[in-house]
Amino acid sequence: MAAAKVKNKKPSERWTKYKLNGNKVERSKTCPKCGPAMFLAIHKDRIYCGNCKYTEFMKK
Repeated sequence: MAAAKVKNKKPSERWTKYKLNGNKVERSKTCPKCGPAMFLAIHKDRIYCGNCKYTEFMKK
């Protein structure tokens, strides 16, 4: 039996969740259920946590 091929994983790109504003570092919104370690994904009409499935819908 042949060995399974190892797939290369894409790096997390966590640095894209932080922005510099002068001397302050601003973070993207975090999940209220999971805590400060989990960032929320921003979609067209909602904000979503992939870990606990928490969803906030944006007003139109």
